[in-house]
Amino acid sequence: MVGFKNRYLVMEVFLDPNRDLATEDPIIVTQFNVSKAVKESILVNFGECGLASSISSFQVKYVNPITKLCIIRTSREEYQKVWSAITMVRSIGNCPVMFNLLDLSGSVKACRNAALKCDELKFEHYKLVAGTRLTADVNQHMQNCLEKIKILEH
Repeated sequence: MVGFKNRYLVMEVFLDPNRDLATEDPIIVTQFNVSKAVKESILVNFGECGLASSISSFQVKYVNPITKLCIIRTSREEYQKVWSAITMVRSIGNCPVMFNLLDLSGSVKACRNAALKCDELKFEHYKLVAGTRLTADVNQHMQNCLEKIKILEH
């Protein structure tokens, strides 16, 4: 028996590019928010049939609200449709956003390695930007997010 073939997309979410980096984020990026925005984009751009064909294996596996990194799983047959729908997402809620694909892989292990590397680098950058505003809670939350990636499975 052949296993179900998936593709894993490691995506970076850019919030409103016109906002000041020193201010608070206008929206908290969550699995629900990302999933809802992508499903709406699939529906708008590919219709009900396109949504129905891609929804069976579509899942937002991981979202880090600090570094704005997310991992999305989709079927091998539908990944290009999902990828293009993600590219066409322009807002989450009322906040303008843009997605950037960092890695595309066929295994959760390769995806996990790429996501860990990106998340660690982005958190180092976040620490430099935050400076003295970095709290122990944020640091602990980031460590919890890194642990979530390490135990990520199908």
